[in-house]
Amino acid sequence: MPAQLQLEEMVKLRDLVRDSDSIELKLTVPHRSQRATNRALGIDPLDAQIRQVFFFDTPDLDLNNAGVVARARRIQGRAHDSVIKLRPVVPAELPADLRKNPGFVVEVDALPGGYVCSGSMKAPLPTDVIQEAVRGDRPLRKLFTKAQRKFYDAHAPAGIALDDLAVLGPIFVLKVKLTPPELGRRLVGEVWLYPDGSRVVELSTKCLPGEGIDTAAQVRAYLAAKNLDLDSEQQTKTKTAFEFFSAELRAADA
Repeated sequence: MPAQLQLEEMVKLRDLVRDSDSIELKLTVPHRSQRATNRALGIDPLDAQIRQVFFFDTPDLDLNNAGVVARARRIQGRAHDSVIKLRPVVPAELPADLRKNPGFVVEVDALPGGYVCSGSMKAPLPTDVIQEAVRGDRPLRKLFTKAQRKFYDAHAPAGIALDDLAVLGPIFVLKVKLTPPELGRRLVGEVWLYPDGSRVVELSTKCLPGEGIDTAAQVRAYLAAKNLDLDSEQQTKTKTAFEFFSAELRAADA
């Protein structure tokens, strides 16, 4: 990458981080290293919280291609939730009333080799409505608040209503939190289990704007000391889910 482009990217990232609410540092663990990672970090799978994730899109992923994500989650022992997400966004260009909405969050996701800034409108859900919606007993739009639907309508491709979307899922997720004493910072591990038996394992930690570089260096040093693979090709959870279910939907329609 040319030095000038690197400088431009660094300036762009600095501006995004400055105007964001938080940073999430992520690392996906290659399949060959997943058992070693589990042992090295002392992760007990019985401590994991079970989640069930559903995405909503067209078979051709028109929403995803436009940078819009519609998702609902069932969460063990907690209120369920839904989210409309837009990515990428430039925080300084977002409307002031949107930034003031308590349900709206701007976050920079950073992983080896790249980053993206997203804006998410999130809302809690009662524990029964997601199942009803994915069964077809409740309109999909009822999973989202008026503010979420307004955000969706402002950014989704014209002519694609929430009720027209297909269900992509479910994906079973195991989520565990740990705070290694040597690190002194919370890490989150997630295992996404796809219907074909494949899985994506991700480690992540969150920090405030302005703490990203120091936090990344601290976590990287900790994981390196555990002899974990930090330089493998990254495989994002959501992209993997979209690719799998999109292929399944297109095959069903063929």
